[in-house]
Amino acid sequence: MTDEMVRDPTLMSCPLPLDDYPTVVLAHGGGGTFSRMLTEQVFLPAFGGEELAELHDGAVIEVEGGRLAVSTDTFVIHPLFFPGGDIASLAVHGTVNDLAMCGARPLSLAVGWILEEGFPMADLWRLAVSMGQAARAADVRIITGDTKVVDRGKGDGVFINTTGIGFVPEGVDISPRRAHPGDAVLVSGPIGTHGIAIMSVREGLEFETALETDSAALWAPVQSLLTSLGHELHVLRDPTRGGVASALNEIAASAGVGVLLDETAIPVEQEVKAACEILGLDPLYVANEGKLVAVVPEHRADQALAALQSNPLCRRAARIGTVVSDHPGRVFMRSRVGGIRIVEMLSGEQLPRIC
Repeated sequence: MTDEMVRDPTLMSCPLPLDDYPTVVLAHGGGGTFSRMLTEQVFLPAFGGEELAELHDGAVIEVEGGRLAVSTDTFVIHPLFFPGGDIASLAVHGTVNDLAMCGARPLSLAVGWILEEGFPMADLWRLAVSMGQAARAADVRIITGDTKVVDRGKGDGVFINTTGIGFVPEGVDISPRRAHPGDAVLVSGPIGTHGIAIMSVREGLEFETALETDSAALWAPVQSLLTSLGHELHVLRDPTRGGVASALNEIAASAGVGVLLDETAIPVEQEVKAACEILGLDPLYVANEGKLVAVVPEHRADQALAALQSNPLCRRAARIGTVVSDHPGRVFMRSRVGGIRIVEMLSGEQLPRIC
């Protein structure tokens, strides 16, 4: 990029193959290959900056007296209310968790509401109360915000944007680039529950037991990991859009390493397995909002698991794989029958509007 281009960004040509994608498609917001393409080929060249290039869940910035983490997220979920949660509590959890994935203790939130004309005031009150309760439970303060109203039929009820600020303790260095060959890959519990809880409402699926979202704030288990491992906690990732598969592909690409998963070790609730079979989905690609992926040194794996399992949210935490030097940038999985298959990043929009 030349100095002239920096002064006048309109001189740059868009590197995205516009002939292939002349308009935005749903998959560009799905958290998989299309989302990464949009980020790397449009936004990064246009904006620049080391913080963006990190491709982390948030940015860590140096300020006088310490380091702060900043993260922003926009929630467009449908339906607005679902078993065990709603868009407002999800907005709090999602942003708090993005901060936690940077190793930051969440402090404050800013909230933007986009409301559609005609949205029931009673439902708005329910969402506002839910957001307040979720923020207090996560020990964060909502300190500022904004509200806009759009014409009837142009807002789908409610969209919410949340921006969070957190404090990064001294010595913490969590980055997707810190995954090293030999590291253990952990997940904090059964995957895919949040996405399938929402899909069950849309598709009218019923189960013997109630299936609810596992959306939750994850700073407490992250704090346990930091207390136990300190600087040896290498990577954290919130596997939301695109699921665990896309999150691990992002880590592999950032660090230039490979990942080998063990299918038999990946925890999935039986109801989630059944729903995925009915809907033709793979739990590895289903969105989560109450789970984390951690990458830690091999010799600290048992200690990290114990730290996670000490928290009620992570009783079923498990080791699911290993970082390897083979096939850098790719994720493979050893299947239940002993074969090896490629686990690609989500290439389309498998579950629209899960977060």
